Amino acid sequence: MSAKGVKRASPGAEEEKNPLGDVDLSDEDAVKLQELQRSYRRVELAIERSAAEKMQPVYEKRRPVVKAIAKFWPVALMNHEMFAIHCQHNLDQVALAYLEDLWVVRHPKEFRAFTLEFHFKENPFFTNTLLKKEYKYVQPAGAQDGEADENSVTDAMFDFSWERDVEPQVDWKDDAHNLTKLYPRVADAADEDDLSDSGSFFNFFELADDPLDLGVNIAHDVFPEAIDYFLGEKGGQEIDSDDEDEEEDEENEEEIDLEKPRVKKRKY
Repeated sequence: MSAKGVKRASPGAEEEKNPLGDVDLSDEDAVKLQELQRSYRRVELAIERSAAEKMQPVYEKRRPVVKAIAKFWPVALMNHEMFAIHCQHNLDQVALAYLEDLWVVRHPKEFRAFTLEFHFKENPFFTNTLLKKEYKYVQPAGAQDGEADENSVTDAMFDFSWERDVEPQVDWKDDAHNLTKLYPRVADAADEDDLSDSGSFFNFFELADDPLDLGVNIAHDVFPEAIDYFLGEKGGQEIDSDDEDEEEDEENEEEIDLEKPRVKKRKY
């Protein structure tokens, strides 16, 4: 007779309670899953590269159109939340207002590495008409390209690490108004990998590292979706084209406020 209050477990009760708790993955199956993941990533990489190549003519067609629109790129950038957070100083925005073109040049061998080109009109802040930041691809030591597969992907392309294989390089010089000295980047005393103050946005060009991932956000988000950001369909607030807004726009048509960039949307 069993003790009072104690229930005897029936055979198989533990398995019924946790039927998925005893799954064992053999080494052979683990290798097969890894190979499948690798195959999946290879195809995914090929699709990403193909998309980048197919979009290039679209970006080239877009380039002269948006360049002809006053302050297109400053407004598009400021409508990106992350960028706006780190471009809050008024002088940064005044300098940014001279930006007339933004371009992304992909590395010919490794498309995930790129150079950002900021083309400026003549301005009182720096003599350069071109500020650029390069995220240079450095192939890992000992890595071999190998033969390309059916998707034109090599082993070297597949074995890619952004932190390990890309080195930011800077080509910028401030001449008249040194914004990076006025607003320096300040590291966090408690965590050297973090910032207590990002300072001027233009530290982005003067310093090699990019702890805020501004370059990645610009190249992967703002640049491909630039028109949506400019129109306020992404990031910024949208404005309906009612009569009251039209009157306000007419009063301010000569200047776009970069602190709160808003663009009237046309109704179709």
